Amino acid sequence: MVVPVSAAARPRIPAPAPAALAPPTTATLDKAYTANRANAAEASRMAAAHGDRTRAAADHAMAAPSRHFLTFDGRGQGLAVEVLGDLAHADRVAVLVPGSDTTLETYGRFRAGAGALQDHLNRLDHRHGTHGTHGTHGTHGSTSRPHTAVIAWLGYETPGTVSTTVLTTGRAEDAAPPLKRFIRELRGVVGEKAHVSLLCHSYGTVVCGRAARGLDVDDIALVGSPGTGADSVSALRTSARIWAARGADDWIVNVPHVHADLFGTTVGLGADPVSPAFGAHVFAAGTGGHSDYFKPGSVSLDNLARIVLGDTSEVTRA
Repeated sequence: MVVPVSAAARPRIPAPAPAALAPPTTATLDKAYTANRANAAEASRMAAAHGDRTRAAADHAMAAPSRHFLTFDGRGQGLAVEVLGDLAHADRVAVLVPGSDTTLETYGRFRAGAGALQDHLNRLDHRHGTHGTHGTHGTHGSTSRPHTAVIAWLGYETPGTVSTTVLTTGRAEDAAPPLKRFIRELRGVVGEKAHVSLLCHSYGTVVCGRAARGLDVDDIALVGSPGTGADSVSALRTSARIWAARGADDWIVNVPHVHADLFGTTVGLGADPVSPAFGAHVFAAGTGGHSDYFKPGSVSLDNLARIVLGDTSEVTRA
């Protein structure tokens, strides 16, 4: 049995409206970062005045001078799109899309994974120097090392893990248009030559599946997926390379890959992306569990980093 979790069980936390900003360019990134930090600081003050110390602390952390947000919205569960690295000069960009139960209060766990990926990308860069397999692909000259950035995209209202919404594509269908819009705006910053990878976790793979059609990205990686709502790579209708992985201890293996009509709603998320019939490039994810794909030192993190860098020959297959 799945018991829905009601959002009405918790009083709505007051927060300011998001900063009104035009789509970012390399010239306006700092302005966007400054405006969103100020918005997070105001959200923290309002949450504290409301008596919600947990949200106030989360918002306060996001207002730190070192944080770089393209989007911040402290209303409701909250939305946040954060940049790690130098986006203005990046030619390898990873966009992470989270799964269920990711809110401003739990955002720290999501950001930790993004930070682990950025750290690993930096280590691989220094290890390879100008002689790595990706060293001639950069947009900054034939001998330049790639410049990387990781974006933590909490751009949608995630479902609860224990809810009816997590079993359907409804939230993903709502999330797909803002994700597609964000990728278009991202291309306006990094240009068409940059290598952009979409790394999707758990219910985030459903979001990516719904957004995939015609999406201007080079790679889409599906990790810990319950299904994408599509039955095959061809059904995603994308020119991106599709990757998939599942850790040996991931409980998601127990999710049935079916579609069923229940009271007029389609329940279930379709084919297993790591199955041969789906048609993805399946890569190794080691022995990790559902929350371990971006764990420092893991096989999955190393393979995801190589996908981001375009080092596809270095990705270990399952």
